[in-house]
Amino acid sequence: MKTSETPIEQLSAPTDRSQSALVILAALLVATYLTANIMAVKVITIFGMSLFDAGTITFPLAYLIGDVITEIYGFNTTKKVIWLTFFCNILLAGSAAIGILLPYPAEMADVHIAYATIFTIVPRITAASLVAFVAGEMSNAYVMVKIKEKTDGKHLWVRTIGSSAVGYLLDTVIFVLLAFSFVLPTEDLLTMIIAQYLMKLLIEGVCGTPLAYMVIRWIQRDPKREVAA
Repeated sequence: MKTSETPIEQLSAPTDRSQSALVILAALLVATYLTANIMAVKVITIFGMSLFDAGTITFPLAYLIGDVITEIYGFNTTKKVIWLTFFCNILLAGSAAIGILLPYPAEMADVHIAYATIFTIVPRITAASLVAFVAGEMSNAYVMVKIKEKTDGKHLWVRTIGSSAVGYLLDTVIFVLLAFSFVLPTEDLLTMIIAQYLMKLLIEGVCGTPLAYMVIRWIQRDPKREVAA
């Protein structure tokens, strides 16, 4: 059966728009995760409670992008972009670690100390993020595909929110425990897990899913696309 949401692998030929969109989406996913990992160094406290790290603000955008890639280009393409992002994060952590070891002029000692303070934490954040990222994004893409099969390609909002709910849960629990255990007290860890998970779901429902609809429809409106029988 033909649907307007047929994965790109089933098309007779990719179009210029679909190819360009994939490059842009992949670049945005990499940039979003690199940004979130650096922002995650700062923990946000409200009324004396550590609720979530600053990376939580940009993190749902990564799941939005992952949902769009899965919906349009299929699970296999999503896996490739996920692994690309994985290795880019390793590159960030490794490069930052090398930067700490390099010599610096005495008059820039304060800058070096600030740099070292931030990027000494980043490798742990990145390591935690890598494990959580693969578990969360892979499960998000897998669940999205399965929901699509069960709903016969209908109700995009069900699979974007449903898959994100599973992916966010795995990602949040793994990331918080690996990144902040023995740094923050146990009660703060539990508070962060709950607050981050709920915040991500809220952003997903209010912003992520509507934006996913817009991006997917824009790509699918390409007049040159021909759906194979």
